[in-house]
Amino acid sequence: MPDHRRGVLYGIAAYTMWGLFPLYWPLLKPSGAVEILAHRMVWSLVAVLAALAVRRHWSWIRSLARRPGKLALLTIAAVVVTVNWGVYIYAVNTGHVVESALGYFINPLVSVLFGVVLLRERLRPLQWAAVGFGALAVLVLAFDYGRLPWIALTLAFSFGLYGLVKKRANVEATESLAVETLALLLPAAGYLLFLHGTGAGTFAREGIWHMVLLVGAGIITAVPLVCFGAAAIRVPLSTMGLLQYIAPVLQFAVGVLVVKEVMPSSRWIGFSIVWLALAVFTYDSVRAARTAARNRRSAGTLDHVVAER
Repeated sequence: MPDHRRGVLYGIAAYTMWGLFPLYWPLLKPSGAVEILAHRMVWSLVAVLAALAVRRHWSWIRSLARRPGKLALLTIAAVVVTVNWGVYIYAVNTGHVVESALGYFINPLVSVLFGVVLLRERLRPLQWAAVGFGALAVLVLAFDYGRLPWIALTLAFSFGLYGLVKKRANVEATESLAVETLALLLPAAGYLLFLHGTGAGTFAREGIWHMVLLVGAGIITAVPLVCFGAAAIRVPLSTMGLLQYIAPVLQFAVGVLVVKEVMPSSRWIGFSIVWLALAVFTYDSVRAARTAARNRRSAGTLDHVVAER
């Protein structure tokens, strides 16, 4: 199988698993969002260490230990992704699946905004139009909800910041997740021990199936991240940008069709504006990628002609 095709399949697998997460977290009740989050951190570390042990891949530890700047960035990433995970679990288990999907729909627009504000990047006109439509959608949905869609905005901004920090750190997905979960191990394990000591924890008192599901939270966290890492090194960013919409589409479908969340007409209007923004953004991204590819081919042809002369 060609490497590119394998990468696309890895990407589809990762985003499909992320899109179906809303079906998993309600199975963990009566555990609260913070307890689920703590278990997710602890068991993610176990799953990642098991994967590294199978591969016998430990040589990266020494080189990374000599680079405190990268370790600091990964620690920041750990804190940011903790906020993202915690809010997402809370949203799903309190019946806000559609709003959580909105967060991941607008995440690409937030990433573009970060590029302008933090990296001083210049946007093309259609990118500005997409960001403008996204802002309008947030206003419409704020009117619909009677409040700012804080769940969606927290998810979008935290995941956008997470991606930015991870890009700066530039560490492979499995190794990065190992460091991130290790950084969070003490507070997560300490909280779980506290719950167990006070009798408020659910791990040991809700039956074996509940224990298996809580342990599984770590596995289903690690597997899509590994798939994502495998896809990212094989597939162009433009393709990954298109694949990323799989997750919020599935989340939205779960919220509407499975959870049966109410969708008044004003909310449909807000989401329609978001989808319009994403259509404009995607069109511009694909067009820019094709233009860049043509320019590279033209430059290569010109260099070949010059070399022959």
